[in-house]
Amino acid sequence: MRRLAQTLEVEAMSLYNHVANKEDLLDGMVDLVVAEIAVPEVGAHWKVQMHQRATSAYAVLLSHAWAPLLFVSRMNVGAAMLRYIDATHGCLREAGFSHAMADHARNVVDSHIYGFTLQELLFPIAAGTYADAARQFLPMLPPERYPYMRALAEQVIEGSYNGRHPFEFGLGLILDGLEGLQAKAAGQP
Repeated sequence: MRRLAQTLEVEAMSLYNHVANKEDLLDGMVDLVVAEIAVPEVGAHWKVQMHQRATSAYAVLLSHAWAPLLFVSRMNVGAAMLRYIDATHGCLREAGFSHAMADHARNVVDSHIYGFTLQELLFPIAAGTYADAARQFLPMLPPERYPYMRALAEQVIEGSYNGRHPFEFGLGLILDGLEGLQAKAAGQP
């Protein structure tokens, strides 16, 4: 709080006129980030809404690199977070998901969002340097011992595969899987 006060050029104690403590400040910061994420429209097609919600959250979290760890490490009950969760749950419930299945669906989509975002932000090799990194690691991958890793590295080096993992790939698998579970629960083939 002292550093924040110095940055703002105010007395540290004056911050407490606006926030109760550091935790309150962090919760407020998370809530401001959540407010930037597209909120699902209850009653609209759930799969489209979950896709828009996920891609919006991914983009917002990438633009606030400090936020993903706060999202997964604290219980935030700010107004924006509550609205975001309620609309997500409502969208899934109106589509026929049970309360439990809607909660599972939200959590698995969120796990993909947070995990993928953290991996994207923290991965030690920059996207444009995958081929160089693969070239560097190739001597550590003798083909008789690691044939599949070697073949993959060779594809990255030659440019036939770029080593990038699109966010949409995992999201599509999750949403398709949820759609299958929903159909099964509804007794559809």
